[in-house]
Amino acid sequence: MNTPVDREQHWYEHVYQRGVKQFTLRAVLFGMVVGALMCLSNLYVFFKTGWSMGVTVTAAVILFAVFRVLRGVGVARAPFGALENNVATTVASGAGYMTGGGNMAAFGALLMITAVRPDTLVMVGWFAVIAALGVFAAIPIKRQLINHEELAFPTGTATAETIRTLHAGDGAAASASSPEAKALGISAVGAALIAVLREFPDRVKPLIDGLLPAKFRILGEAAGRWTFELKTEPVLIGGGMLMSFRTVWSMLFGAVLTYGALAPELVERGLVTEVTAKAIISWSVWPAAALLVASGLTAFALDWRSVIRTFSGLGNVLRGKRGAQATDSIESVECPPAWFPLGFALLSPIVVVLMVLLFQIEWWAALVAIPLSIVMGLVAARVTGETDITPTKAFGPVTQLAYGVMTPGNVPGNIMAANVTGGVGLHAADLLTTLKTGWLLGGNPRAQFYAQLFGVAVGAVIIVPAFDALIPDPSQLGGDDWPAPSCLVWASVSELFSGGLKALDPLARRAIVIGLVLGVALALLDKFAPKSLKQFVPSPAGLGIAMVLPASNSIGMFIGGSIAALMRRYSPLVAARLVSPIGSGMIAGESLMGLAAALIKN
Repeated sequence: MNTPVDREQHWYEHVYQRGVKQFTLRAVLFGMVVGALMCLSNLYVFFKTGWSMGVTVTAAVILFAVFRVLRGVGVARAPFGALENNVATTVASGAGYMTGGGNMAAFGALLMITAVRPDTLVMVGWFAVIAALGVFAAIPIKRQLINHEELAFPTGTATAETIRTLHAGDGAAASASSPEAKALGISAVGAALIAVLREFPDRVKPLIDGLLPAKFRILGEAAGRWTFELKTEPVLIGGGMLMSFRTVWSMLFGAVLTYGALAPELVERGLVTEVTAKAIISWSVWPAAALLVASGLTAFALDWRSVIRTFSGLGNVLRGKRGAQATDSIESVECPPAWFPLGFALLSPIVVVLMVLLFQIEWWAALVAIPLSIVMGLVAARVTGETDITPTKAFGPVTQLAYGVMTPGNVPGNIMAANVTGGVGLHAADLLTTLKTGWLLGGNPRAQFYAQLFGVAVGAVIIVPAFDALIPDPSQLGGDDWPAPSCLVWASVSELFSGGLKALDPLARRAIVIGLVLGVALALLDKFAPKSLKQFVPSPAGLGIAMVLPASNSIGMFIGGSIAALMRRYSPLVAARLVSPIGSGMIAGESLMGLAAALIKN
């Protein structure tokens, strides 16, 4: 197995599961249902924290548990196999990640700046077409990255291991319930119960407030006014459990700096006139955005070898070279290379027309977004495969800068052009992550391609109406209830690239420079610092996001991350199996119940 052809042939002969049910009606339908729930959950989490949480592992556990129950009561007769779970999880992932890739960041930023909502059906089509472009963008690079180079795609690998573990008892132990499913269910119910109790603030809030006796004062104001408090939001603790400890301690550090040092100084200078999170963040967003953009672009530039490998691999594909002559047998399950240009030929005109009509972008500038999105999609796929991080934080500003030059003053167009490149990059990387799972399990790549298209269609149909119902008034964004930090950053970067720095006060301009320098420095340290010291270097993402969140959010995530770190240290085997389900359950339980409560109120 020294050549790519040998590896592909070995996989096709010894790993690929011929004749096993995969792309079944029930897998697609249940994947769509779970994906819709994950999409709603991520929508809630995104506007609370600025993060989109992983979907695949959670979806695999939920699907496994649901079908075990259905089999137990006699509704489902045939076993729900590992490869059916893989297809259903692919559908769910396509839907659940509709909040990422700049979709909700761009949409939220657009409404914050213009306060004009585009037609719901039009925006459903917009998000669906962008996501579908990302799915097609994954085709030309899949065999290079997964079949030939065998990149890690850590989340895809972890999902494969989870599905293997869950389905290891198929047959004799089919009635057994997995610890992962139990942990997810219990944590989800507990979090949902807290969300219900939160609707009785007079009884519950005093109990929570008593857990954090923040009696100190800053400039004569109670600590709670500066957002140093605990919140009755398990979603924060669950989200922290799914992050690295370095990220969560960086967030706590950023919160202390922002609200304990920077904000009081701003109030004393009169640059912030009231002690509220929204007022403070309206100023701190500038250095935060500079830090996030600089660190993202620096990290992207430092990974130049990935960029070169991306285009050398693409060159091999375009020249018909697959290490040697491609085997005939595997062609029956891989997506034909012709699907890539065909998909872009059909979908690109729709994106261009929508950019011109909705966001007043010149047609020639709209055309530029298409090849740029292809480049971003291919690079995003490789970087995700090597690091498990999709660099949409770098893609957005690159596009915003380009369109700031091409179409100066068009802030809505600036934002939504970046949405195109970020969305294509994310969904290309997402499909390849799930294809890695399928590769390890012996799944059919073509079936997963179809599954991903079903998923993004469902996600697009769900996400826009849910956003409209959840946040009927865009002025809520950036407030205590919906901090929406990513929306603030996207809006600020677009305004900066479109209008310049003249409107900012001198201290804010200096803060932007400091943020740029700090972002570059942290990215360099992250790349070159010794491993023993890297854990003490603040995460630029954690530090930057903390500057556009209330301190209470960072405190909650720090608590969750600390719990997970302690579990990994003192009980690593238990932690390996249960940390992700517990955290995911807390997110799903509170977010879905909180979303339902918000919809009922609205």
